[in-house]
Amino acid sequence: MRGTLTAAFIVLTGSAASAQDAAAPDAKALIDTALIGEMRSVLDNEVVAISVAAQNVRYAGVDEAKILRLDEEWVAERGADDKPLIAATLSSPLSTYLVRTQARALGLYAEIFVMDRNGLNVGQSSITSDFWQGDEAKFQKSFGVGPTAVFIDDPEWDEDNRIWRAQVSMTIVDATAVPVGSATFEVNLNELQRRRLAGS
Repeated sequence: MRGTLTAAFIVLTGSAASAQDAAAPDAKALIDTALIGEMRSVLDNEVVAISVAAQNVRYAGVDEAKILRLDEEWVAERGADDKPLIAATLSSPLSTYLVRTQARALGLYAEIFVMDRNGLNVGQSSITSDFWQGDEAKFQKSFGVGPTAVFIDDPEWDEDNRIWRAQVSMTIVDATAVPVGSATFEVNLNELQRRRLAGS
């Protein structure tokens, strides 16, 4: 029995290791214009426009010191019982919309979040590690580039869920095509690859 269990353990751990050791899926080949169009359709919703516009007014003229304090508050709340900033963000109409959007995608999206013009979270489908994304490539290479910018980041291995992920970030514009924020869709590349192979 011990030998059987040991052999089974080797098979299981070997399979798990092979999933990670295999070459990462080609994110830029898998994430095509059709999928990007679907993401833009998600953002072409009144709740996105209203929520981003409202937060841009709320934080108009905010300085870097205030942004960093908000970010520190968010990070601290992640380990606390009382989470006023996180709770307010997650209970917003935009977050509810993003949660439902992620659920309807049936495993394609691991996470979706929307940022204002400062790179601060406006809404999200799950708790992000921080509140301010403005110092990260996802924001700088979308909002920071222009109204039509799309940035596909390199794939990353998600050890907890045993999947490859890649973030797709794009600029959000208002009715006059002026950039007002940014959005990030974290794509489950394994699920996307499965769908491509299945022709769906």
